Amino acid sequence: MRRWMSGAVAAALPALLTGLSGCGTPAAPQPPSLNLPDRVADLSAVRTGNNVLLTWTMPKRNTDKLALTGDVAVHVCREEAAGPCEAAGPDQMLAPGATHTFSDTLPPRLAAGSPRVLRYFVELKNQKGRSAGLSNAATVLAGQAPAPVAGLTAEVRKDGVVLRWTPDGETVPVRLQRTLLTPPPATAKQGPLAAPPEPLEQNLLVDTETQTGRAIDKSILFGETYSYRAQRVARVEQNGQTVELAGDFSPPVRVEALDVFPPAVPTGLAAVATLGEAGAPPAIDLSWQPDSDADLAGYIVYRREGDAAWLRLSSAQPVVGPAFHDAQVQAGHTYHYAVSAIDRGGHESTRSAEAEETVPSQ
Repeated sequence: MRRWMSGAVAAALPALLTGLSGCGTPAAPQPPSLNLPDRVADLSAVRTGNNVLLTWTMPKRNTDKLALTGDVAVHVCREEAAGPCEAAGPDQMLAPGATHTFSDTLPPRLAAGSPRVLRYFVELKNQKGRSAGLSNAATVLAGQAPAPVAGLTAEVRKDGVVLRWTPDGETVPVRLQRTLLTPPPATAKQGPLAAPPEPLEQNLLVDTETQTGRAIDKSILFGETYSYRAQRVARVEQNGQTVELAGDFSPPVRVEALDVFPPAVPTGLAAVATLGEAGAPPAIDLSWQPDSDADLAGYIVYRREGDAAWLRLSSAQPVVGPAFHDAQVQAGHTYHYAVSAIDRGGHESTRSAEAEETVPSQ
């Protein structure tokens, strides 16, 4: 019995000693936390005129994955070519986890000369002034901004809004910013079959190499009110990406896109006389090319004999299709016809070219 117990104890002894060793031996020492804020990873920059607007999101944690508490010191700098990253302003104390912006007015030396790359960085520091490194680079162009657009005017036409401005000899594109001033009500029809709402703001880039100082916006919707602003934009390719240097926006111009324009004048009017069979009266059949206006309501048919005045031949309701049957004719008479188009707003086009036809004598 004693031998058996001795063997059991002997077998359990190594495990017991191992457990005792684990409880009594301290773990390897861990380095103290430096409480370094995580780096900013979404810095973006936009230059308008001589002002650069930076936007970024502050991290919520430090490099040890612990939540940041209290405001964090933020340093913003800018770097031209391979030069040093110069401070763009005094350091700020900002709250973690929030989106922040910073506005930098370029000094005269960076606001002059030819377009060239200028990079911005954000650096977050702990209480001892240490950081985990610079943020991603946000690139803009230094140099003299394009001249502002002057003399912007807008005119509503049937095919869109014609915009004009004063050319100044530059060959840089012009960006037109269009804002919808009459957004749809919150109760507007929705669902899979409803038309998508018009964007509240759109940018239209116009190539002005021909220096015409003119553009036309054909994407408007009649019945809406818009505002237009224009700016010249220099564009430079940098590492496969396009970097822009925009001038100041022009003062806005307001446009009420009222549809006061009649449909297009019908074309291709033809008249063909037919003799009735089996005692049926004669008639003249008219046909013409259909009008493609989106708000077309129909057509109005006119007729006259000789030098008499034109008389409306069709009924008070517009003719829906591009054809008309005139059974109110007499054999041996010559008739002149013309057709106009009318839209749902009651705007009528001028009359088409005449078509003449003589009814044969029976």
